[in-house]
Amino acid sequence: MSNIILHHYPTSPFSEKIRLVLGYKQLAWKSVIIPAIMPKPDVVALTGGYRKTPFLQIGADVYCDSALICDVLEQLQPTPTLYPQHSQGVARVLAQWADTTLFWAAMAYNLQPKGAAALFEGAPPEAAKAFGADRAAMRTGMNRLRPGDASAAYKSYLRRMANMLEGQDFLLGSAPCVADFAAYHPLWFTRARVPVLAGILDATPTVLAWMARMAAFGHGAMEKYSATESIAACAHSTGAAALNDAVFQDEHGIPLGSRVTIAADTFGLEATEGELVAATRTRYTLKRVDARAGVVQVHFPRIGYVLKKAEA
Repeated sequence: MSNIILHHYPTSPFSEKIRLVLGYKQLAWKSVIIPAIMPKPDVVALTGGYRKTPFLQIGADVYCDSALICDVLEQLQPTPTLYPQHSQGVARVLAQWADTTLFWAAMAYNLQPKGAAALFEGAPPEAAKAFGADRAAMRTGMNRLRPGDASAAYKSYLRRMANMLEGQDFLLGSAPCVADFAAYHPLWFTRARVPVLAGILDATPTVLAWMARMAAFGHGAMEKYSATESIAACAHSTGAAALNDAVFQDEHGIPLGSRVTIAADTFGLEATEGELVAATRTRYTLKRVDARAGVVQVHFPRIGYVLKKAEA
């Protein structure tokens, strides 16, 4: 599995989610460190516009969004599974809650002034200012919780997780599922990146014990790789992978072969434009051509993304 390339950066919470999945599945992977803020020319060469972190590359296939990346890694390495047979539906629903509601409450708490000051301690003032401006641009139109409201919500969510963990090691039983990895990463950011605010976790010792069990999975076998190498790997790929779920599901009246755009529906609204080559039950795939990366297939999950015809 050494052809797995993860484009990420160390402090990215969603990247930690995927790094931990790679560890849980004991996969080997190549690590490309990308910038935390724009501009990201090497990222855009592969994604065509999508700039959220992380994304996964396998040859000329680029997979956007951590939910889709989890599905891809499950297909590559089915055991140990992220989707236990008896609880697949609830695991996915709980993961979606964790990646959205829990995440935004936790990050509004984490990045309150005290946390932001700790996060950028020792960095020049312009670094914090640039990061804030970059994330503000990505949040266009979104409501953001105030620190007091975020603290109250975060505490409630931690108590609910503690209730789920009573008498069992993981959220849905004796083994972790995709929901555990989705719920872990915003809490990891609190503890690892803004420890000045990590006292909020102390009221839920069962959650802290669960976090220790999660962290013990590690990050798998990682090999450093450069953006230049990853773009070359895409350009020299013999072709994009065949889609496992290739039945066309048309919900928009847009036929395959159309020029379309795909963008997230809430956060990070930059669109990717290309030829629609697949629209399956779970994902969209665009084919695009880049001067450096060559022909690229960019994949998005249906949930959380908006498909539109490209403007002429």
